[in-house]
Amino acid sequence: MSLVLGIDIGGTGSRAALGMVGDIADPRDGGDFEPSNQSRAEPHAAAGAGLAPRIIDRLTGPRIEIGPNGSNVLHVLRTLVRSAAGRWVDRFTEVTGIGIGATGIASLAESPSNALADISTEFGVPAVAAIDAVTAHLGALGGTGGAISVLGTGAIAIAHPGPNEEGIWTADWSRADGWGHLFGDRGGGAWLGRRGLELALRTHDGLDEHGRAVLEAATRRFGHPASWPGQFYTRSDRAGLLAEFAADIAHCARAGDAASVELLGLAGREAARSALAAARAADADTPVARSAVAAARAAHADTSAARSAGAATRAAGADDASTLCSAGEGTRTEQAADAAPSPVPIALTGGVAAAGSHLVEGFRTETVRLHPHATIAEPAGGPLDGALTLGHLGAGGKLRAQERTVWL
Repeated sequence: MSLVLGIDIGGTGSRAALGMVGDIADPRDGGDFEPSNQSRAEPHAAAGAGLAPRIIDRLTGPRIEIGPNGSNVLHVLRTLVRSAAGRWVDRFTEVTGIGIGATGIASLAESPSNALADISTEFGVPAVAAIDAVTAHLGALGGTGGAISVLGTGAIAIAHPGPNEEGIWTADWSRADGWGHLFGDRGGGAWLGRRGLELALRTHDGLDEHGRAVLEAATRRFGHPASWPGQFYTRSDRAGLLAEFAADIAHCARAGDAASVELLGLAGREAARSALAAARAADADTPVARSAVAAARAAHADTSAARSAGAATRAAGADDASTLCSAGEGTRTEQAADAAPSPVPIALTGGVAAAGSHLVEGFRTETVRLHPHATIAEPAGGPLDGALTLGHLGAGGKLRAQERTVWL
């Protein structure tokens, strides 16, 4: 059995894990998620799905920092790889691939491919990197196709049809949202906190008593509303400050506050819409697109069969009508069976997803309402598990680069 190195780099810290390839991934030692009971035997499941790398040891590292010249994510990456090589020096020669998931790598780092080439040359193994949403997807869905919404301080949804018949993950990643707290991040912590404070101020101004409990919670955390503009508008970390208030909203919801329950439900519904939008935007081989094509083909087949049966009936006479109708019905039944839509796995991940049952229920009900063939999947793992899977796929030549998403 071989080893892979997985690295997860975020705004609050970074982690590296040594994973063993070939062992069943569950249980994950110290993982953040419980194993999924969902079968992974889908048509587009990865080869060996359910046999993802198993974490055998891990270490932590610094968080990324953002300044006028961008992010230091590539520096953190090099530091973590070297720390891992030093800590696991006796086993590092068994490492066959390195997978990295990092926030800000697409927009705040220069030349990720050059950094990966340097690491590959230094350690003699292929290194691949992706935006953190990709590794969240690979971890949550266990290396199968589908869509996820990731709710942290921000929010992003990402989808992929899964590996093709050769087991290749093509350049078909599709995303929705992730626009930051000023323009989007619908359903994320900052979005939820901002919506809560807006409701609190409506109550403070005498427009809506519905937000009384939210106003009281906000006042306990931030002081009098008159001080809020000065606290938020002048700070570069206001997204994180807004996201902190999401915890208070969740607490109010657990205490039975109707307004907070509504806010969490809305966050869940927004996350569902983003996940399904990402799935729809993926290429024609996604489960969503295949479902639509199958339904269209079935409808076309019904129409064609009816026309053919009608024409044949008129030509053959009424005596043959019942026979032709029976044949047409049988054809439509077979076609409907062949065109049955594939289920679409959809998952909700991220720290805000743990805000409470009201958010999760909003996600579930909106997903089913918008796409009846969707299957709500419990996350099989986290981003660090996904980074290990990314490294394993890269080592096997099963990944294709995609601009601003995956780097080889």
